[in-house]
Amino acid sequence: MIEISKIMEKLGVNDYELYGKYIAKLPVDVKKYGEKRGKLILMTAMTPTPAGEGKTTTAIGLGQAMTRLGFNAGIAIREPSLGPCFGVKGGATGGGKSTVEPSDRINLIFTGDFPAIAAAHNLLSAMINNHISHGNGLGIDPKRVVFPRTVDMDDRSLRSIIVGIGDRNNGTMMNDSFVITAASEIMAIVALSKDYNDLKERLGNILIGYTYKNGPVFARDIRAAGAMAALLVDALKPNMAQTAEGTPAIIHTGPFGNIAHGTSSLLGDLIGLKIFDYTVTEAGFGSDLGFEKFMNIFTRESKIIPDSVVIVATLRAMKFHGGAHNIDDVNINAIKIGFQNLIRHVNIVKSFGLIPVVAINRHKNDTDEEIKTVKDLLMENNIEYAISDVYLRGGDGGIELARAVIKNIEENSNKKISYTYELNETPREKIERIARKVYGASSVNFSDEAEKDLKIIEKYQFNDFYICMAKTQSSISDNPALLNSPENFDINIRKILINSGSRFLIPVLGNIMTMPGLPKKPAAENIDIDGNGNIIGLK
Repeated sequence: MIEISKIMEKLGVNDYELYGKYIAKLPVDVKKYGEKRGKLILMTAMTPTPAGEGKTTTAIGLGQAMTRLGFNAGIAIREPSLGPCFGVKGGATGGGKSTVEPSDRINLIFTGDFPAIAAAHNLLSAMINNHISHGNGLGIDPKRVVFPRTVDMDDRSLRSIIVGIGDRNNGTMMNDSFVITAASEIMAIVALSKDYNDLKERLGNILIGYTYKNGPVFARDIRAAGAMAALLVDALKPNMAQTAEGTPAIIHTGPFGNIAHGTSSLLGDLIGLKIFDYTVTEAGFGSDLGFEKFMNIFTRESKIIPDSVVIVATLRAMKFHGGAHNIDDVNINAIKIGFQNLIRHVNIVKSFGLIPVVAINRHKNDTDEEIKTVKDLLMENNIEYAISDVYLRGGDGGIELARAVIKNIEENSNKKISYTYELNETPREKIERIARKVYGASSVNFSDEAEKDLKIIEKYQFNDFYICMAKTQSSISDNPALLNSPENFDINIRKILINSGSRFLIPVLGNIMTMPGLPKKPAAENIDIDGNGNIIGLK
């Protein structure tokens, strides 16, 4: 690895804080980085499968490829969560020859941003209970506290709990719950905040519950925002690391794409556009999730429109969506059927006024005949594409993709963005527009609880908030069993959460959970250290 001070010197950045030799924290003040505005490349994907599509790996490899072509390029991606690291997914620092480094440290705790966010979140939870225990001057109804607790670990036993058991010295007994830190409202707030004043205002605006007289109570009402902000001073500063080939990598915040808005920080992208000519960023899961939220939420907050969009696709994913029993076997027919899933994602991107490039992320088992089949299908549908082999070859394997993206940017400079909904529409209208226009649903069903939530949203004037759908990543619908390109399905809204600090209304679809559980054989069983303290088994 290159010492981070040398990378900073090359970028012309003089103000930073070292976290060892290879990691640094960047200042929050975007004005310090000058007036330049580089190009933003947004990475999304077709509907994920258990095999993984390699979106992060492709983003890293594309940044490395652009560096090899002589461009001043960098990447801006999310920080990994410990939940997936020890659960199903494993690490989230890329793979093969396209990784961000030092990967073990980035995967596990990194610079302490996640613990700081969890601490700020749980401080607010503690202060809510403390206020109720010491006289409850605001008259908060313990049965109507809506702000949960958080931990950065998959733990299904914490989804619904009771606190305050024991004598009166243990506080008020009440129902409570946990969300994983990537789904914490504080994570979303840090990811969207433009500076420290914006951070404090958003923290103060968090809805924590309701009074006995049915009035809303916010974090500012119990004077929690200042102390929370103090815990987040360093967490708001983006982190600078590097890829395996020395390309600069801004790695900051980590909201999930299926239960949060799924992008790295607004500050990280803004700074990247100031110091790089090309910044490669990503949005969580498929275009129906992270990309939709990037466009409808993130671009409105940041005033940044992507200059190019890349959809990562694999032949194995097409086989999976095409009904193949073994995705490593040659299966031309399954590819042709599963290709319809990719078409749906291309059309989702086009619905926003953007023309995507498809990156065919090559796997070692892909045959020339199968690749030719996909190329022919892409050409028949007039879809721009490139083969990507960044896992095995690093930046060299992404040269074709880099050239295709640069060409895409040059040919589509006069974009006119079309949003899915307008902010002045009602929450019901916004939800229905996403369900119909993005997912392709036939109808939208609101449960009785969701209908009550809509009335509360209207009563307390939260109507102009963004919609941040929480749904399965495994299907374009809200049913993970509906693979490929489902049609004639309903979307079912179970409830709607109000995150007033981030200005999100979060419709919870189907059985999606904001606190995942570990699988039967978690990845944690294979993680260890050797006698020298080197971490092994973290993939």
